[in-house]
Amino acid sequence: MKRSLVIASILALLASGLIFAEGQQEYPSRDITNIVVWSAGGGTDTCNRIISAEMAKQLGVNINVVNVTGGVGGSVGMQEAYNKPHDGYTLAGISESCVTAGVQGGWDKSFDVWSPFIVGGSPDVVSVTPSSPYKTIQDLVEAAKAKPGDIRAGASASGSIHHLNLLALENGTGAKFNFIPYTGSAPAQNAAMTGEVTVVVTSIAEQAQLIRGGKLRPLAVLIPKSFDMAGTTIPSAFDTYSSLSKYLPISQAIGFAVPSDTPDNVKQTLTKAFDAAMKSDKVQTWLKDNYYVPSGESGAAAKKTFSNLQSLFSWTLWDLGAAKVNPEKLGIPKPQM
Repeated sequence: MKRSLVIASILALLASGLIFAEGQQEYPSRDITNIVVWSAGGGTDTCNRIISAEMAKQLGVNINVVNVTGGVGGSVGMQEAYNKPHDGYTLAGISESCVTAGVQGGWDKSFDVWSPFIVGGSPDVVSVTPSSPYKTIQDLVEAAKAKPGDIRAGASASGSIHHLNLLALENGTGAKFNFIPYTGSAPAQNAAMTGEVTVVVTSIAEQAQLIRGGKLRPLAVLIPKSFDMAGTTIPSAFDTYSSLSKYLPISQAIGFAVPSDTPDNVKQTLTKAFDAAMKSDKVQTWLKDNYYVPSGESGAAAKKTFSNLQSLFSWTLWDLGAAKVNPEKLGIPKPQM
């Protein structure tokens, strides 16, 4: 009887990851790679570098951040990360835009194959080059309505949150822009500053320094209430176009993920490091200074958030005629409105 209890206890400890089978090393025993699916310098990239650096202190190993861009909805980087062993040594640096990869035809799975960790997000803002004639969101929208397709608008790749917000702005106002996709927010913003495009839709966090430096002129945020940025109030597009409430707001969720079938003990270790990193002064200060709303969700809560985002984004794209694959084919339910 006692022998049976000992064996049962050992098996339970093995299952929980508290002790390890012969030849198995405690996680993590070597460096971790974080494959960010968007370009260097953008919000997802910067956020992942900050949280990875703080988590590395907790884990006792380096977390090396690399960028693998391309495809739609971050599909190339996601595929590369997913093709690696599901052992916790490869993370995927993701954002809410990744949930659209399936309906965009770049990913043959539902996003629920991932277990995400959410650092936070920042609201999107519609900005123009300072030399443009548009002083308000109404100026811009009415010009785009008068000459459909004439005004070039930049955002990150098709299916990204910024692209989706641009589509919603069009659909909610009747405007029509000439959408120019870029590999990430930073290239889209650079294009606006050089005059390659007139309009750019990215987040407050990503545009903050450029707005403060007078390199971009913010016209409106795409959330129901105005936004205060260092004493400057950016009006809400909803103030002028209440019809936007049918399509917006759509919130950011930036962080990283591991495959759902990653061993539980590995996910528990990552969660502990993530929780500690989120509470660190460096992360909290960075979030505040860069106009992010902190999240800190992981586990079931984060999966639920991304599941809801996937339903909303996928079906919105489908309804707007901007998706290639019917969400039903991927088993994505319609959002509960």
